[in-house]
Amino acid sequence: MKAAKPAATKAPPKPVARGKAAPVRSGGRVLVILAVILAAGGALRLGVGVGSAMANNAREADVPLNCPVPPAALASALSAREAQVKAKEDAVAQRLSALNLADEAITKRLEELKLAEEELKQTIAIADGASEKDLTQLTAVYEAMKPADAAALFQTMAPEFAAGFLGRMQAPAAAAIMTGMDPAKAYEVSVLLAGRNANAPKN
Repeated sequence: MKAAKPAATKAPPKPVARGKAAPVRSGGRVLVILAVILAAGGALRLGVGVGSAMANNAREADVPLNCPVPPAALASALSAREAQVKAKEDAVAQRLSALNLADEAITKRLEELKLAEEELKQTIAIADGASEKDLTQLTAVYEAMKPADAAALFQTMAPEFAAGFLGRMQAPAAAAIMTGMDPAKAYEVSVLLAGRNANAPKN
């Protein structure tokens, strides 16, 4: 009888070399971490660039009021303002000068007109005196005429003209002339004389 062969024992399974698999997983994590870091860095740089661009646009669009003005620009603005004020002052001065000249011309003209008025008054006074003298002499002539001759002359005069002379005459001479006139004409002259005397002051 043969001795039984010992049963073939299965070789124990070879242990998995975990030391080799671990580096693979560790390397993947490193790559992922590096990718995340790179992405974060890019996003950060992009954000900084966008922020800078937005800040620049904001500064260009709306400059703060307290932003310091360059000295050259300030000097230029002050010079322009000073030139404007000087131009306005010159315009006002020229206008005042023109007004003064106009005032002097008006004053001189008024003086000339005043002198002309005085001369005109004197001329009128002389003319009135001469006319009054002529009327007085002519009235005296009519009074010295015969009443019939004077009546015939007054008959041809306009009623207003005849009334003017008769009103200057002495009452007896005027009555004698009117007696020789046509009754209708004498009545018309009498109405004019009465109306003229009615408007005369009583006292």
